[in-house]
Amino acid sequence: MTGGKYIANITCPDATGLVAAVSGFLRDHNCFMDESSQYGDPNTRRFFMREVFTRSPQSPTAEALAETFGDVAKKYQMEWNFTPADTRPRVLIAVSKFGHCLNDLLHRWHTGQMPIDIAGVFSNHDDMRALVEWHGIPYKHLPITPDTKPQQEAAWLAMVDELRIDLVVLARYMQVLSPEASRRLSGHCINIHHSFLPSFMGARPYQQAYERGVKIIGATAHYVTDGLDEGPIIEQAVERVDHTHSERDMIGIGRDLENVVLARAVKYHAERRVLLNGHKTVVFR
Repeated sequence: MTGGKYIANITCPDATGLVAAVSGFLRDHNCFMDESSQYGDPNTRRFFMREVFTRSPQSPTAEALAETFGDVAKKYQMEWNFTPADTRPRVLIAVSKFGHCLNDLLHRWHTGQMPIDIAGVFSNHDDMRALVEWHGIPYKHLPITPDTKPQQEAAWLAMVDELRIDLVVLARYMQVLSPEASRRLSGHCINIHHSFLPSFMGARPYQQAYERGVKIIGATAHYVTDGLDEGPIIEQAVERVDHTHSERDMIGIGRDLENVVLARAVKYHAERRVLLNGHKTVVFR
């Protein structure tokens, strides 16, 4: 670890004195606490903490600090890490033919609003190449058929290794990942979908929603698991609609929500604000 500011993520069995143990350790090693968030889940009896702290000139080296903290972590059975606050995860984005979420992420990244490094984009179609390459980002076209799905998935998983990817973002990538890929990317792959699922499944959920006269539409960003659209939820948003909204209106509102929700989820993950809690998440906003 280098630099002065770090983010500590800690998960462990809940117990008395955890906050005091961590804050006291940082105080005793001349570290300044910039932010502190904690949550104890009364159901799982798990404790979650996110600390942002700054080393002072009197503090031990970052490596020595982490080594010494190991004694505290062992006492409380902690799963933990100290990460330099300026670390930007390397991201691989997947997209199909709908480019609104991709375009939104590229814009936020290009304007410095998204603390990530986009290492590449891949797609089963070639439609988004010009947009991506305009931003100076490599674009990989990986067409897919039912017969070639395993080979296509293996090809982009190889990109994950070659590009040293920390996070895969499915920005309206309309392909279901295999259970093996989902497990491999557990906690490191975010998907976006409309919140109609599973009530309105299939290719035209907004038409179905319009025909049923729904009053709320929305979007959900979640970590991918081998259960289709059942992964731990990171962020959601909804918007009210009524009888005056056409199917086209609903599509536009839904896509705006997808942009915002996916961007928030990726940003929360990049800032190490999301901790897994079984099938749920703890998100320190």
